[in-house]
Amino acid sequence: MNFFKKLYCRTYQTIFRIAIPILPYREPKILDNNGELVGVLKERNVKSVLLVTDKGINSLGLTKSLEEEIKKENIKLTIYDGTHANPTTDDVDEALKLYYDNDCTAIIAFGGGSSMDCAKAVGARVARPNKPLGKMKGVLKVMKKTPLLIAVPTTAGTGSETTLAAVITDSNTRHKYAINDFPLIPSYAMLDANLTVGLPKSITAATGMDALTHAVEAYIGRSTTKKTRKCALDATKLIFENLLTAYNDGSNLEARSNMLKAAYLAGVAFTVSYVGYIHAIAHSLGGKYNVAHGKANAIIMPYMLKLYGKCIYKKLWEMGMYANLFDKDTPIEVGAKIFIEKIEELNNTMQIGRTIDEIKEEDIPSLAKTAEKEANPLYPVPKLYTAEQLEKIYHEVKNGR
Repeated sequence: MNFFKKLYCRTYQTIFRIAIPILPYREPKILDNNGELVGVLKERNVKSVLLVTDKGINSLGLTKSLEEEIKKENIKLTIYDGTHANPTTDDVDEALKLYYDNDCTAIIAFGGGSSMDCAKAVGARVARPNKPLGKMKGVLKVMKKTPLLIAVPTTAGTGSETTLAAVITDSNTRHKYAINDFPLIPSYAMLDANLTVGLPKSITAATGMDALTHAVEAYIGRSTTKKTRKCALDATKLIFENLLTAYNDGSNLEARSNMLKAAYLAGVAFTVSYVGYIHAIAHSLGGKYNVAHGKANAIIMPYMLKLYGKCIYKKLWEMGMYANLFDKDTPIEVGAKIFIEKIEELNNTMQIGRTIDEIKEEDIPSLAKTAEKEANPLYPVPKLYTAEQLEKIYHEVKNGR
């Protein structure tokens, strides 16, 4: 990367880092059960609420108990279950129409990161009715109060219940982009491990590795704070201690609960400290080929950490030490490499794999440009790369080397 672009990126990131203490970051208030959630709706005098979810969640009946609690209080409930795995602008438009047609004043996001992204985007459109979603991509483009948003995660990974981001795919161009603004942070998050018990192994694995990616990228980046570092370390430790148990024994409520906590902590960390090239590359693949985000992150992560090399060894060593992956006498470089190996072991054990077969060689240059445009200058990555340099990761992820 040339000197002037590098200077621009680092200056941009430094300004954001300096501004962290005065920016309106906040954490959602945690709710434990349906009763507390309905209590919030009553307290806020909500008469009609939109629940945003997907057909899989709806068909499993996971929303039924909450539906009953809401209806008992004579609150009108409208359900939108058309959210796709990578939510689209069409999804948002459909949900928004239901919101207006039923005079809703609040939104419940029920499901994984896709449902939450869709719900946040609906809130953004309510706040900015004359502004298309594409005009809100980037940072601080909403800047108006959104409707009350309560997030109910049914996966332990995305951390979307804590974040200011909504990732949306344009239905026409398939371009995937993020909307980042403080009003999108949910006011409340209901963390109920019982809702994650029925998750298939593949989703448990992918979402768990998604949470680990959040923790790692937040920790190795250049905009950390004492709090985000602690949250990232705690999340990493919880994931290494509980993910395989949750994967092998899906009914283990303690492991499921700890994974929900890990996802929440990792979400708190990266909301303030941001992510990096792993996410940017994963987003490009999700937009182009509809590759599941958590799976993409899991596969990309070891390749990207190896590319960063020595500049992140100390931080990876610290994460590995905190997670009890080796003892304090382990040399820094050795510990860093053990940390990466442990990530690869998790991927192998949970059958995530090492490659993404959907990638086409002829698409790689444009995919790399998309990732570079997303990441630079926003993400405070440990080392800056150009689109041409990022192409190496796409080739490795495609070919497994």
